[in-house]
Amino acid sequence: MDRLVTLFGGGGFLGRYVAQALFNAGARVRIVQRNPSTAVFLKPLASLGQVQLVAGDVTDAARVRACTEGSHAVVNLVGVLKGRFHDVHVAGARNVAEAAAAAGAGALVQISAIGADAEAESLYYATKAEGEAAARAAFPGATIVRPSLLFGREDNFVNRFAGLARILPVLPVIRPSMRIQPVYAADVGRAVAASALNPDTHAGKTYELGGPEVMTMRGLMEWVCRTTERDRPLADVPDPVAKLAARGLGWLPGAPLTWQQWLMLQKDSVASSDVAGLEAFGIPKTPLIAVAEGWLTAYRRHGRFAAKQPY
Repeated sequence: MDRLVTLFGGGGFLGRYVAQALFNAGARVRIVQRNPSTAVFLKPLASLGQVQLVAGDVTDAARVRACTEGSHAVVNLVGVLKGRFHDVHVAGARNVAEAAAAAGAGALVQISAIGADAEAESLYYATKAEGEAAARAAFPGATIVRPSLLFGREDNFVNRFAGLARILPVLPVIRPSMRIQPVYAADVGRAVAASALNPDTHAGKTYELGGPEVMTMRGLMEWVCRTTERDRPLADVPDPVAKLAARGLGWLPGAPLTWQQWLMLQKDSVASSDVAGLEAFGIPKTPLIAVAEGWLTAYRRHGRFAAKQPY
């Protein structure tokens, strides 16, 4: 296979898994990052000449077009949880889609999120929906991929809870009843790669990708505590308290919960039964317990050398 696939944000958490799936398929991959040095770790995973690292920012239309030249497929993985939502999610998506069309690419994959809704109060979800529309307006055959919360060895989700369980005597749980459907980043990476390489099958379609299990936020934290053998009590934070903290302190640098993140937590992240998911790609859903325990052992009191206790 001699196809060039350009990944905007290919050095990020999900991007690394998309890149690996493309490497395995024999595609050439161009990784576009604002700082290409952050993606150097991908080079040993590719064959000689299979990966190219270039500097680019999705908000710079001229640079995006230059980075997309010669591409057979383009994937936009860039997203933010705070800051310039419209610039990145909407204008950036439009820039990438217009550049893909100008380059004559056969496929465009736009990464969105379960919960994307132009009427949402959350700027994250609202601009994700606007980004989908912008991508489709410029590239009608764009494939939209909406994952639930991603987990994987390098995530900032399960690992964050495990890190808190290691240092805090009591774990606060914000929005304990929120329902999530964690999905393995490697499964999503394979689906995104398939969408880019097989536009005849996936062009113009929308997918919502969730894992095999729906759980609550509290249920996830209980599982993390059991797996890391940290017997921590959980304290549900009342919504009015969490809301007040997010509104009053969320603007501070390093705040654990911003106002926009609070708004995101008001909506469940569960795939719709009316939208195709991983089964459309023939990809089995990997359970959290099947892979996460392999890296969460590092959070036990004696690390990987601790004898596993029954629970």
